[in-house]
Amino acid sequence: MHSSQFPAMYAEIAVALAAGLLSWAYQTIKPPLPKICGSPGGPPITSPRVKLSDGRHLAYREMGVPKEEAKHKIIVIHGFDDSKNLSLPVSQETIEELSIYFLFFDRAGYGESDPYPSRSVKSEAYDIQELADQLQIGSKFYVIGMSMGAYPVYGCLKYIPHRLSGASLVVPFVHYWWPSLPANISKQGFQKLCTADQRTFQVAHHTPWLFYWWMTQKWFPSLSIMAGNMNLFSPPDMEIIKKLSETPKVGQEMVRQQGVHESLHRDILAGYAKWEFDFMDLTNPFPNNEGSVHLWQGYEDRIIPLEINRYIAEKLPWIHYHEVPDAGHLMLFKVELCEAIIRALVLG
Repeated sequence: MHSSQFPAMYAEIAVALAAGLLSWAYQTIKPPLPKICGSPGGPPITSPRVKLSDGRHLAYREMGVPKEEAKHKIIVIHGFDDSKNLSLPVSQETIEELSIYFLFFDRAGYGESDPYPSRSVKSEAYDIQELADQLQIGSKFYVIGMSMGAYPVYGCLKYIPHRLSGASLVVPFVHYWWPSLPANISKQGFQKLCTADQRTFQVAHHTPWLFYWWMTQKWFPSLSIMAGNMNLFSPPDMEIIKKLSETPKVGQEMVRQQGVHESLHRDILAGYAKWEFDFMDLTNPFPNNEGSVHLWQGYEDRIIPLEINRYIAEKLPWIHYHEVPDAGHLMLFKVELCEAIIRALVLG
């Protein structure tokens, strides 16, 4: 072989290796296609659904008194790795006494609601508005959002405040990169998280295009709650988990059925994206006290750092702040707290 052929041969090998590496890298960062409900090979449709103006479907579940008779209509927004099947421990007596209609729904990509690659704080708020309109529950309604399901409540306060009768943020999601959040407060809360969760939220915020790879790679731990780390739960939470485990959870197998990326990963990406607004851009939707906004924080919560929610409540004094001494992250599933949260919301 002529010596001048060697450089050409090496160049060809280098190009082939680079192409192979690029192809591998692309495959590792590209999420799989979702298994859409009702599509060939996809999960079956078993719940009532509405069709949104963009062609997507949202699955829902109704509970309580009939909407035509109800005095109070509450849309409940589920948290991370949950669905419209979440069970609120509210007694039938309370539901009838307060005349409440509850509307639960699967957020985009969860359960039986179609995935939405462009999911955002804004899209979640408009999904809620459109769901309410399709089901004709009236011009005004309440929203309760728990944990990760609270960022859509912030979306409602920003984009559809005129539709709200009241809002409740229960152990709400916090965004560590809100511009109005002082660096020391953000850092104090962020450093309470375990290292794996800190890294995961940083990847979601700074390099969202790498998120699927990060969540599926095996070298570093990614999200502690998905890894089943029970240290995240305080003693009050463990009591609730023990009680909940006594009755099987309905529909849990359906939560991620369209794909973990479409449900869980996109939830984190939407939450930690760069928002179009900051919490300090929000204004009181009830200047004449015709409704109220509540923020509930458990003092024993190990998932949501209370420093940040305390700060938000200080800066937005129109938010009624409730810090519960012996409560953790799962406070909504404790009977007396759940009823207190609902009463505060509808009775002001």
